[in-house]
Amino acid sequence: MESNGFLLDTTILIDLFRGRQEAIVFLDKLSQEGSLFVCPIVVSEIFSGVRPQEMSKVEVFFEAMNYCAIDYRTAKRAGLYKRDFQKKGITLSISDALIAATAVDYSLTLVTKNVRHFPMKDLSIIEHS
Repeated sequence: MESNGFLLDTTILIDLFRGRQEAIVFLDKLSQEGSLFVCPIVVSEIFSGVRPQEMSKVEVFFEAMNYCAIDYRTAKRAGLYKRDFQKKGITLSISDALIAATAVDYSLTLVTKNVRHFPMKDLSIIEHS
């Protein structure tokens, strides 16, 4: 699958906003290889845990980002991921299912620290540890 860029998961952004040097360097390198994107689920997850001292840099970052909308097609794919993996005894959060579906629908490579949350075979993924 050819990637049109990178969809950033919440886990990598937490490290970025906390100033972890390895995340800063990693995302800088990725941004030279392709465009970086976020989706509304990641934005919501970040703001649900944002520290007051991080608020302004988080807002500036998100205002400059590329966004992927979640439409009917993406929501349907996420629901089917959740249903199909549940049948296999694997519990997915609806948030992770939506993030994965967004990456697949936009032909983006998902960047995360938690690959075990994303067992989808049709998902291109990069793990940052």
